[in-house]
Amino acid sequence: MKKIVAFDLDGTLALSKQPLTDEMADLMAELLTVAQVAVISGGDWPQFDKQVASRLPAHADLSRLWMMPTSGAKLFVHREEAWTPVYAELFTEEQKREILEAFDAALDATGFTPEETWGERIEDRGSQITFSALGQQAPLHAKEVWDPDFAKRKVIQADLIQRLPGVSVNLGGATSVDVTQPGVDKAWGLKRLAEHSGVAEADMLFIGDAIFPGGNDYPAKAMGLDTICVRDPADTANVIAAIVACQKAG
Repeated sequence: MKKIVAFDLDGTLALSKQPLTDEMADLMAELLTVAQVAVISGGDWPQFDKQVASRLPAHADLSRLWMMPTSGAKLFVHREEAWTPVYAELFTEEQKREILEAFDAALDATGFTPEETWGERIEDRGSQITFSALGQQAPLHAKEVWDPDFAKRKVIQADLIQRLPGVSVNLGGATSVDVTQPGVDKAWGLKRLAEHSGVAEADMLFIGDAIFPGGNDYPAKAMGLDTICVRDPADTANVIAAIVACQKAG
């Protein structure tokens, strides 16, 4: 039996930047009755609140939920009826300037400029700088067709790695490239989770849709965690239901 079940968010628990469905929220609440749960993804806390925290039913045991924004560079827990930050690995202003300059240069060099964008393409999340190819407010239908096989972003990622050798560069969401502190990726975040929760890595399970080399879920597999790769939230719902049944059966 696993003590912590950890999830990616976009593409795993919900569609890109969309809130959990009622079905998924109920499944998460049910899962919390048999295991601790962690959500680790590239979005910042406001996105986590919108997509997950505010969607869970009133009976959900939030004290058993670990929220890990910006690929685990931040950790929030629910204590005394409020979400409380535990840590945050923030970039310095100089680091931010270098990363933003590298993004500009990489996009010029690779030439991936879409015909239409919705909102800012580069977002400073404090502990993570995120490039969203079509903009932060792009509609889901546009994001789903821009780079479904990650091919475009792998080219951008390779260029950024050459320009920014001292940071972590991973692919996430439907159109995103995430830059975090050196060594800070989901493996780093999940190791910190083990420290703060007291749960051994062997007692964790990670579920995500980007468990492949270069994907921002892959570090969980590379660190040796048991993992399940899912296709989409519907697939995840089936996996959660099976886990709950298995845990209850002992």
